[in-house]
Amino acid sequence: MKKEKAVVVFSGGQDSTTCLFWAMERFSEVEAITFNYGQRHKLELDCAADIAKELGIKHHVLDMSLLNQLAPNALTRDDIAIEQKEGELPTTFVDGRNLLFLTFAAILAKQLSAKHIVTGVCETDFSGYPDCRDIFVKSLNVTLNLSMDYSFVIETPLMWLNKAETWDLAETLGAFQFVREKTLTCYNGIISDGCGHCPACQLRKKGLDDYLARRILELKR
Repeated sequence: MKKEKAVVVFSGGQDSTTCLFWAMERFSEVEAITFNYGQRHKLELDCAADIAKELGIKHHVLDMSLLNQLAPNALTRDDIAIEQKEGELPTTFVDGRNLLFLTFAAILAKQLSAKHIVTGVCETDFSGYPDCRDIFVKSLNVTLNLSMDYSFVIETPLMWLNKAETWDLAETLGAFQFVREKTLTCYNGIISDGCGHCPACQLRKKGLDDYLARRILELKR
């Protein structure tokens, strides 16, 4: 019987929405936390709020605009192009973002008597972001437990999944169409399949195409 409570770090994108459905299946109470860090598209915040409302999830939005002042990046600044040069982190990387997001999610979780923090970070299909690595998450988990003397568990259900496997998980959770039609992954702020050109859309589409191709093969067997 499900008894424990979880807080999901939630952006309204493919990964975090899949994680939200994953958490709803496993925990008796689930709340979502979204961060306003000055991202280019307010639509991301609206999308997260709409999804949470539709699913009946209590939704918290925290102001993290200071992050934009400290770490200029292509997700918050129109004058910074979205690009990745060989040997360098993408311009979409935000220094300290997951460190701060997970820390503030943990502070909220303790106030809610929740011990599980769910995040959609992934080391399989990622852009080299250091704060998406399993070793970082495990390290922060220990630090949070020590800092608040509280037994947090940071859950990373997508850590070792590629994008095709993430689509497969959404299907298993009965959320495939929901995730495909109602989430916002696109760096240019277009819901569902997005602009089709930015790195986030290309990664999402490749995963979707791979998953659908695999599903067709399985149906033919």
